[in-house]
Amino acid sequence: MTDAEWTAVRSLLPMPAWLQGRGGQPEGYCHRQMLDAVRYLVAGGISWRAMPADFPAWGRVYAFFRRWREHGLIAEFHDRLRGRVREREGHEAEPSAGIIDAQSVRAAASVPAASRGYDGGKKVAGRKRHIVTDCLGLLLVVAVTAAKIGDRDAAVGLLGRLRRLHRDITLVWADGGYTGGIVDWCRQKLALTLEIVKRTDDMEGFVMLPRRWVVERTFAWLLNSRRLARDYETRPENSEAMIQWSMVTRMSRRLARPRAADRH
Repeated sequence: MTDAEWTAVRSLLPMPAWLQGRGGQPEGYCHRQMLDAVRYLVAGGISWRAMPADFPAWGRVYAFFRRWREHGLIAEFHDRLRGRVREREGHEAEPSAGIIDAQSVRAAASVPAASRGYDGGKKVAGRKRHIVTDCLGLLLVVAVTAAKIGDRDAAVGLLGRLRRLHRDITLVWADGGYTGGIVDWCRQKLALTLEIVKRTDDMEGFVMLPRRWVVERTFAWLLNSRRLARDYETRPENSEAMIQWSMVTRMSRRLARPRAADRH
């Protein structure tokens, strides 16, 4: 993490509820070292016990990761960064539209049979990542399931959580895998418009479809992190946390870069 990145994210670090009001140092360790260690693990694809000696002991880093996941601090930190990036790009902190999609990835041997499956359409044995992004490609909500879970089945819970967390969203774009009764269900139960963006029959080869390309680019961003090239996590909630950490790295680097107008 560069000094510019640390300056950009330092004020956005969340403080655990049990430490609020005590004053002084939020926790008894260097946040910058811990953030660097987790980011290195996600980007490099290494195991916890293979943490280089330049970082704190792997047990301390994993305890930091687990504590932030269990108390929702990763999600809070991620959401604060997303709001800051959106404001920097000239948008409101809260989005009004999103794009939903799913990605099947192969699972490592460490993934138990209870949380893995086979996606017959993609011919992938492992897990499936269901995400909703805003129009900039920034992550809004994520859910990790077995690959055998259908897109529409997972979208029911995912869109319900999206509606609770982001009340301003009224429109979500999706691909043809989300057609059917879920469109009417979203309109009646969530007051949400689910608009399907389909390929036409005369399209051949690669075609960049409106809106849908944004979420596909987000999946490409995630695969830049070697830890996410396949699913190594025993628990699905750990996989979701790794996805959030990958986006934290991307957004912090984005905040540290000078804007185009400033460069000119």
